[in-house]
Amino acid sequence: MKLLSQYLSLCWFRNNPANLVPSKSFMWKTVAFYLISGCIVEGLISDPADGSLEVFLRTVMAFSSVAAFLLVFKKWQYFDQLFIAIFVCENFIMTLATLTEGLYFIMVMNHQENAEEISIGIGALLVVWYIAIVSYILRQAFEVKMSLSVILAISYFILTYGIPMLFMDI
Repeated sequence: MKLLSQYLSLCWFRNNPANLVPSKSFMWKTVAFYLISGCIVEGLISDPADGSLEVFLRTVMAFSSVAAFLLVFKKWQYFDQLFIAIFVCENFIMTLATLTEGLYFIMVMNHQENAEEISIGIGALLVVWYIAIVSYILRQAFEVKMSLSVILAISYFILTYGIPMLFMDI
């Protein structure tokens, strides 16, 4: 539980992911939660089969992107710490996104007039927060300037979300 709280503190821009060493059990549980929560969220948005495929593609792209960044910056020894840091924070954001979808459903059922605008606003805020978190993690891990870490975080977001989404639209 202590390790989880240390990783979750990255969502509030505390700790350095390079200093956190996850156990194999923690890594598997994090990846399993990532896959399950991703499939639930995507299943609520689109059909479950397509959603599951997109989550699998996102996972492959996430691992590939992290590996590419680590190879470029010659910090391969931090692979476990970096991918777990990003996945734990993404799981946190995904949980908030699931709650946002639930809130949207409740607002629609209660005939809330601005339900769509509210949920889109919360979703946009979550995306910006997610990119800021990934930027922070990358800045801490690679010891680079903030501008470069933001560019890397946006690149990571495009690679892990944009490419699988593009593939699913083909």
